[in-house]
Amino acid sequence: MGASAGRIQPVALGVSSLLNCQGWEGRHLKDRRDEFVTYEASTYLHLKGQGTHLVAKEINRTQDKAPPRAWLLGVAAWAVPGLGHLLQGKWARALLLGGAVWAMFLVGLAIGGHLFRIGPNDQGFSATLQLLPMSANFGAGLLYIGCWLTNTGFAEQAQRVTYEYGNTFLLCAGLLNYLAMLDAFDIAAGRKQ
Repeated sequence: MGASAGRIQPVALGVSSLLNCQGWEGRHLKDRRDEFVTYEASTYLHLKGQGTHLVAKEINRTQDKAPPRAWLLGVAAWAVPGLGHLLQGKWARALLLGGAVWAMFLVGLAIGGHLFRIGPNDQGFSATLQLLPMSANFGAGLLYIGCWLTNTGFAEQAQRVTYEYGNTFLLCAGLLNYLAMLDAFDIAAGRKQ
């Protein structure tokens, strides 16, 4: 385990029969039925047992650190839906994800949806109940902030038949933008294509 323990992530594999783990610094580890074998994979290990052969790969923690560019693209993806993918040249994802967020947000406002925020009249438990939908709305980035600055979309329009549909569109737009932001971040960090 020594000096390389900080770089290597432990790996756990479920086994259904007696296994012999060989190949890790010459040690032999045995396990009983239906338990987990945990080890640090510094080389390729071959797990042998009654016809079962598994190979564990080395996992290096240095790849987990995201470059600063990934953080900037993540913030850009949150601020303007689709921008994170657009800046990386992922045009199809930018149009699909960003376009969906923009469309849902604008349609939600058009059909009478209500954006959530904590107002001066909200106190105690009422303010707490506003936090979850407000954080979902906040996911739309500058769309939400622009509405907040112009006080657009915060008026109750419960008399409209489409009021609840509008709320749902607005909430889903923010939540989808959070997912798009994470996708843009992962692409920039090299975790996915």
